[in-house]
Amino acid sequence: MTEPATGPVPGPGILDISPYIGGESQAPVGVRPIRLASNESALGPSAKAVAAYRALAGDIHRYPDGSAAELRAALGRHHKLDPERIVCGAGSDELISLLLRAYAGQGSEVLYSRHGFLMYPIGAQAVGATPVAVPERDLTADVEGFLARVTEHTRLVFVANPNNPTGTYLSSAELARLHAGLPSNVVLAIDAAYAEFVNRNDYEPGIALVNRAENVVMLRTFSKIHALAGLRLGWAYCPPAIADVLNRIRGPFNVSSPAIAAGIAAVEDVEAVARARAHNDKWQPWLSAKLAALGLEPTSSVGNFVLPRFPDEPRHNAEAAHDFLHARGILVRKMGGYGLPHCLRITIGTGEEMEIVAAALAEFMAR
Repeated sequence: MTEPATGPVPGPGILDISPYIGGESQAPVGVRPIRLASNESALGPSAKAVAAYRALAGDIHRYPDGSAAELRAALGRHHKLDPERIVCGAGSDELISLLLRAYAGQGSEVLYSRHGFLMYPIGAQAVGATPVAVPERDLTADVEGFLARVTEHTRLVFVANPNNPTGTYLSSAELARLHAGLPSNVVLAIDAAYAEFVNRNDYEPGIALVNRAENVVMLRTFSKIHALAGLRLGWAYCPPAIADVLNRIRGPFNVSSPAIAAGIAAVEDVEAVARARAHNDKWQPWLSAKLAALGLEPTSSVGNFVLPRFPDEPRHNAEAAHDFLHARGILVRKMGGYGLPHCLRITIGTGEEMEIVAAALAEFMAR
């Protein structure tokens, strides 16, 4: 006879979830850390955003504006969008969870690219839905693969564009082709967290699709080019009906007043964004070329990170490279959880940090 439960029992499937583990942040004792594991900004936040954050220190006993109206207005002005169709959240992570709560659940399926952001399958399992990993083509989201796996149970399709951790992307034409093949009751969520780093003529973050469709959402974040990862701030641009649904189920004060103030300042500081983009435009190709010269051919990343593949032989494999770098305080991201155990993801840091990484990897490969 099965013994009765003696304590609280979580919902079905919760204990099957593998918790999300972020990038390392601690170096060995006594070693200066070079943090390149979480795709954080190389240059840090706008000075104006920091000042706006500090200015709210005396008011943190007050509740924030629950609608984040001023932030939505600033985003609307900058991106030429209707603020009423913008929903703000505690990072794009919260908005992913809200979409899943609203449109998925027991008996439904959620599609995502095989090497896509781990919060998509974790969030799907959390609401009782079945995550479906769609195989990629050359480490790039595959439109035909997505469409072939759509069933009557599919409710959400997540496409990170550009994708983390591969750095690859789908053109606006390919995204439109994917959307055209989806049933009208399936929500296409385009996660454009790294959109500001992309410098390609055929790329579009998803605004055009949202403007002409009732089942497309674009997700954005302040954690990457705006360098406000510690504040947890994101936003979604939605059709009116989806914005209404998300506003009904989000927390009434889900974004803090300091985050709102810093976000407004960050959006309006276009010079800071331009500096961050220019820095990445210089050092990402530089590091990619150095890696390629070592035989560690990286993907064609358009984000603020690179994904080199290491040899299979134990002396020079990804695990050995990670340990070698970690001993020197260089913190990069292992990719086993993403199904890429032969790769490491390296964030673009300062120029000095990139030179240190390149020299360390050259020493590692020469062993």
